[in-house]
Amino acid sequence: MECEAVTRTLQQPAWLHGLRRCAVIALMIACPAPALAQAAAAAELPLVVVLSTGGTIAGRGGSSTSLTEYKSGSIAGSELVDAVPEIKNYARVRVEQIVNIGSTNMNPAVWLKLAARINAIYSEEPQVAGIVITHGTNTLEETAYFLNLTVKRDKPVVLVGAQRPATAISADGPLNLLNGIRVAGAAVSRGKGVLVVMNDEINGARDVTKSNTYRVEAFRSGELGYLGYVDADEVTFYRASTKRHTARSEFDVNTLTTLPKVEIVYAYAEPGVDIFKAMAAGGARGIVIAGTGAGGMSDPERAAIKALGPLETRPVIVRSNRTGNGRVIPRKEYDAEHMVPADNLNPQKARVLLMLALTRTRDLTEIRRMFREY
Repeated sequence: MECEAVTRTLQQPAWLHGLRRCAVIALMIACPAPALAQAAAAAELPLVVVLSTGGTIAGRGGSSTSLTEYKSGSIAGSELVDAVPEIKNYARVRVEQIVNIGSTNMNPAVWLKLAARINAIYSEEPQVAGIVITHGTNTLEETAYFLNLTVKRDKPVVLVGAQRPATAISADGPLNLLNGIRVAGAAVSRGKGVLVVMNDEINGARDVTKSNTYRVEAFRSGELGYLGYVDADEVTFYRASTKRHTARSEFDVNTLTTLPKVEIVYAYAEPGVDIFKAMAAGGARGIVIAGTGAGGMSDPERAAIKALGPLETRPVIVRSNRTGNGRVIPRKEYDAEHMVPADNLNPQKARVLLMLALTRTRDLTEIRRMFREY
């Protein structure tokens, strides 16, 4: 019993001192070497902070077969970690509950809170090796990309989620959480930007998107592919994004409490165009077009944008596409109408980047540069 007490005590944080530390020294004399070695090994494990936000990974259903009928954000992050005792073999973990919501209710206020907390942890606690965020899958990619642009350190930030609630038979959340912690604690993950770990696969925040409604292999990076894998032996990377991110990003949101309002319009055959006027009237400072093909727009759409008024006061227009792969590049006809091409960012990520761009400038030359670099 005394040896177990030593082991538990040595795993306590650095603030433990005084009388309790003296008690540890006294007990060490009575403990055999294996117990002390075990405690020392635990102390050498990386420290990972888990920030919990809710989602399906924290969902609770009425039965083990309730795979689609459940309430997201019903279980605390600390319970998720406690349910996976194998985590202790890979890291020392501290859990903080940021919010507990379904990701359909994720919003910029939570994004700003997450960015501020992550930046504070890495600034004030150099001993922290990595951070894991548990998150619902519906908007996980948007949160990941926002953090990719606003976290100011090159240490790992890893988002994990689940396609099945925690109470479901064959729930995928526990293994995703374990693998996310392994990736966050791995030195090889440093400098790779914000990562998404699901289904044993590592994706980069910029490229990844949810591509399926219920399958556990839902997250894909399109034609560009995964960054690596998490297997039983190790965390392995095969490539990394060349775009600017994290420590190299110019965006600083530490003093912000809100973000500029940016909306998305989905293009289709014979579209309605009243939405443009309504969005501008509602305070939108930017509009992203999920255009057809390579970011194409109909004549009525283009006319509706021109009718919004002078370039100086109308929302900034960014052309993305609805295809899922490929680039939207500059074209003379659209450039002449002062529209910004989104490169290969999907509409929801183009919106995130435009929101951040508008915190710095309305100059279209500068915004075009940002869409090339990020």
